[in-house]
Amino acid sequence: MTSTSTSLSSTAQPIVAGLVTALVGFTSSFAVVIAGLRATGADPPQAASGLFALTVVFALGSILLSLRFRMPITLAWSTPGAAMLAGAGAVPGGWSAAIGAFLMVGIAIVATGYIPVLGDLVARIPTPLAQAMLAGVLMVLCLAPVKSLSVQPWLTLPILVVWLMTLRWLPRWALPLTLVTALLVIGFELALHGGGLHPSDGQSWWPIVEFTMPTFTLQSLIGTAVPLYIVTMATQNVPGVTVLKSFGYDAPWRASMSVTGFGTMLVAPFGGHAINLAALSAALAAGDDAGADRSRRWIAGVSAGVFYLMMALLSGGLTVMAAVAPDGLIEAVAGLALLGTFAAAAFGALTVAETRIPAALTFVTAAAGVTIAGIGGAFWGLVIGLVTHTVLARQSQDK
Repeated sequence: MTSTSTSLSSTAQPIVAGLVTALVGFTSSFAVVIAGLRATGADPPQAASGLFALTVVFALGSILLSLRFRMPITLAWSTPGAAMLAGAGAVPGGWSAAIGAFLMVGIAIVATGYIPVLGDLVARIPTPLAQAMLAGVLMVLCLAPVKSLSVQPWLTLPILVVWLMTLRWLPRWALPLTLVTALLVIGFELALHGGGLHPSDGQSWWPIVEFTMPTFTLQSLIGTAVPLYIVTMATQNVPGVTVLKSFGYDAPWRASMSVTGFGTMLVAPFGGHAINLAALSAALAAGDDAGADRSRRWIAGVSAGVFYLMMALLSGGLTVMAAVAPDGLIEAVAGLALLGTFAAAAFGALTVAETRIPAALTFVTAAAGVTIAGIGGAFWGLVIGLVTHTVLARQSQDK
């Protein structure tokens, strides 16, 4: 009896950890994904298609990798990448050009797994500059809660209060509960003004997939694909490996890059921007909450994938809610979800004195959202930061 109960406990604990991973991972950042896809040029049905495709494919990838390597390897969409898309705005060439950029990101991720020099090039970018670029593109969305508060205080204030209170007493569930509050506020606002939750043409409460033929432009490849690849690698894939290593797991690099890269290529024509190793949520499936027996924590990775598949069914309905929400409200939720990431990126960008000026230039250029030659500010911020860093480094050597 004791051995049976122990066996059940060792199975139940990682299953619950997988459920928590999926709940927190999905609800804390889906608003960022919708905001990023919409800003890039997707209409609501295309954004719903992207959200659904991303969730299904990275869920299956989590199950595959966890089963194959008996490790709690969880995948996710690129939340910083979606935030970068939201800050950059429409892609030159339209939605089909954005699809082409997403496809190229997938090819680059696969290539990184087989061509070490690509990974070395990303690793050679000074970390403060990569953090500064990320902080710059995140700032656009992180301003959304304040802007929404000034325009529609009575709608935004309850969301901010719930976020702050839960952050104090239930930090793990702060973002999911904030999302629930936002959905209740949206429903109340529609009911108050006689509106209804009726999908517009092309939208559906159920998951939909919509294929878009990719096109390729130089501006979209340089201004969208390159920054999206760098942000995804530097802030998701590399930290994802580090998180797993901190719990005693050596993530299979080539296999992980193959699954995430081919997964990105698969979802790109249906609106998905990038799939990668989970970073923050990875600790929920790989840590002590998944059970004392480390050899059985792979069950949490499989469990997370199964629950993510269930949550993919919500993609249509959530996109409908986002489409009928008052302007700026969903972006405000996305901004709250990214506030911690922004703070960490800004701190990392400006901590090192030797790279502070180049990082500051990278940050303000990326945050300004300037477009030069049809290429967005994230790319130019990194270029300006690298040039400044090189010049100042040589100046210090000359002294």
